[in-house]
Amino acid sequence: MLKFSANLSILFTELPFEERFAAASQAGFDAVECWFPYEHGSASQIRALLDAHQLKMVGINTPRGEAGQWGLAALPGYEAAFEKSVRDTLEFAQAVGGPAVHVMAGLAGHVPEPEAGRSYHANLEKALRWAEDSGLTLVIEPLNGRDRPGYFLRSVDQAAGIIERQGLGRLRIMFDCYHIQVQEGDVITRLRRHIDKIGHVQIAGVPARGEPDQGELNYVEVLRELDQLGWKGYVGAEYKPSGPSAASLGWLAELRRLGIAA
Repeated sequence: MLKFSANLSILFTELPFEERFAAASQAGFDAVECWFPYEHGSASQIRALLDAHQLKMVGINTPRGEAGQWGLAALPGYEAAFEKSVRDTLEFAQAVGGPAVHVMAGLAGHVPEPEAGRSYHANLEKALRWAEDSGLTLVIEPLNGRDRPGYFLRSVDQAAGIIERQGLGRLRIMFDCYHIQVQEGDVITRLRRHIDKIGHVQIAGVPARGEPDQGELNYVEVLRELDQLGWKGYVGAEYKPSGPSAASLGWLAELRRLGIAA
């Protein structure tokens, strides 16, 4: 059966950030993830909240950068800022319990693609070296062009190709079913094709990014397939609830009833 984590950057936002940990625990989650937790407190403060509510942090992002960047890895000329962002995030991740670190590519639509690609590959190689002795997993996430026009990493096949390059084999894919369905579709086939390269999975309804049981994507079938593929990691609930977050979890109760969720 599958395990689920609550993304505290998008769930329980009706509460102050520090209260979302208790709310997630009370809702039955034993793990959380967060885009930029270091914007809300020090590593020791976040670790104290995790420990107080017996939660595990399973995923965080590198910083978004300046306005209009949404990451730095594919942006030429920002190598020093990229290094600081990654090293700082790795240090934070180790201090809060070792979540996967999403290395954000950036909005590189204004950069010629070959140039952005060279920066991306070089920066990812360096990030893997910096993380080598940390025990942390680095992930890269394709984002759809409707929500993030100009983002460098646009498809799961592109991500898989990058991972297969020499020296990048320790990278893993953040397989966000919402982004993949919007950009490419054929989610189950792509899960089967890339399961050995996936480091984390996320879900949300399509097309509105609402509850997973709303919209065009049949998560009962998608998640049953993921379970049958032997997925042992967490599945991140990263959706915009239509009302109070605790009241939006009927999808999780249904998955438990069906024996798909733990």
